[in-house]
Amino acid sequence: MDIKCNRNGDWMQLLMSEIKQRTEKIKQGGGKKANEKQKEKNKLTPRERIAYLCDTDKPFIEIGIFAGYDMYEEYGGCPAGGTVAGLGYISGRQCVIVANDQTVKAGAWFPITGKKNLRMQEIAMENNLPIIYLVDSAGVFLPMQDEIFPDKEHFGRIFRNNARMSAMGITQIAAVMGSCVAGGAYLPIMSDEVLMVEGASIFLAGPYLVKAAIGEEVDNETLGGATTQTAISGTADYKFDTEHECLDYIKSLVSKIALPNTAGFNRIAPKAPAKDTQGIYSIMQQNNAKPYDVVELIEHIVDADSFEQFKEDYGKTIVCGYARVDGWAVGIVANQRLIVKAQKGEMQMGGVIYNDSSDKAARFIMNCNQKKIPLIFLQDVTGFMVGSRSEQAGIIKDGAKLVNAVANSVVPKITIVTGNSFGAGNYAMCGKAYDPRFIYAWPSAKIAVMGGEQAAKTLLQIQVASMKSKGKEVSPEEEQHLLNEIKSRYEKQTTPYYAAARLWVDDIIDPAQTRLVISEGVAAANNNPKIEEFKTGVLQV
Repeated sequence: MDIKCNRNGDWMQLLMSEIKQRTEKIKQGGGKKANEKQKEKNKLTPRERIAYLCDTDKPFIEIGIFAGYDMYEEYGGCPAGGTVAGLGYISGRQCVIVANDQTVKAGAWFPITGKKNLRMQEIAMENNLPIIYLVDSAGVFLPMQDEIFPDKEHFGRIFRNNARMSAMGITQIAAVMGSCVAGGAYLPIMSDEVLMVEGASIFLAGPYLVKAAIGEEVDNETLGGATTQTAISGTADYKFDTEHECLDYIKSLVSKIALPNTAGFNRIAPKAPAKDTQGIYSIMQQNNAKPYDVVELIEHIVDADSFEQFKEDYGKTIVCGYARVDGWAVGIVANQRLIVKAQKGEMQMGGVIYNDSSDKAARFIMNCNQKKIPLIFLQDVTGFMVGSRSEQAGIIKDGAKLVNAVANSVVPKITIVTGNSFGAGNYAMCGKAYDPRFIYAWPSAKIAVMGGEQAAKTLLQIQVASMKSKGKEVSPEEEQHLLNEIKSRYEKQTTPYYAAARLWVDDIIDPAQTRLVISEGVAAANNNPKIEEFKTGVLQV
């Protein structure tokens, strides 16, 4: 391997090292003391609960570990959004698992907690997967109640989803392992079956609120403890002495769920990629500053000798083709970062979507929908081509054609943001707004309206013009200082951490795990046999 490859590999490894360090800190939840208190109460942490529940020979794909990252600092933060969640296997069955983290503000719901829980329910509904709730929460975080309680996509939507999933026949099992208070009490009770551990409690109002509201003095256990809710009210279905017994029973329940009909996505015996998975670290250029061949990147992900390009010699700034990932048949749409020669002989910049590449990708997406083949988008896009030549050739029309095909696609879509994801290119390459079943980012990802340099200069021009209009002279030194300040602030907002904190992406993944998350994503999608008829509506052709 040459020096440049080593340099690229070192850069990506350094980014991964930073990811791992931050991840380890997040995994501590509310911190060492809070975790020690769990142990003193003979309670497991949410990660220990999930580890015990899941099959050890199958992967657990965590979703939203960076949710809330660097947010709510005035309240001490909210690691992982106060919830540990993901896709795991229980008794051989792929499930969605959501566990409150009691070590983070007693498991209280911050705005991002609600968003993360809704995302997990969305995954369960889209993919027809059983969902397991491990409940241990003090309810809504009151200082931010206006941002979590009343709106359409807030706390109450979760119970609406409980009802909708029940009507859809999606199994929901809730295990109450600690507090379950106020409106949050509806989540387990609207599930199919409710399990409780001794010491846990479910009630609409705790003893203090009951005292204030009606003057009654009552303790937790009498009000809504495990015995009260299983033997007297009949609200819960099972009672267990220990958390391990409770988790064992969940395994037993899941093992009895009937197997679903599948979507029938094609799968054969998998082959290892032609190129070593670890070699994927060396492909991206340092800081994503220089061209690279996305076909080489693809060869590190797909099964050996399975990638077949569609219209290879046309629309070269987007690479399309059929392939297999871990045996699953997929269609791949990827931005090509190389500078390439177009049909008419002119050179085209890599990472930019031109008329011909837009037209080609739209056609390929329609083909995959016709054949019921899941789509994989590999995003490294700076946007659509601009300028008089492109406008006169109808770039907006051709771009709209691609966006239309992506928006109306009915097969599962999985998006990996490997590098840049700028402007309308984010939309055309199946960004978050276009309902990918799963969307992940590499540590090298950048998501923004435009690149940091261009954005900073644009914002600087506006700010300087405003200052001059007020009679203030701006020296070159001041301009440079302002530029650096604006660029720093803007670039912070383009990082994968910023995106993952707000759940614009499901997680920041190790590039070497790309093949795994795609395979598990298609496996999840295969559980839902309902695929709508593909219709594109009106296209400007």
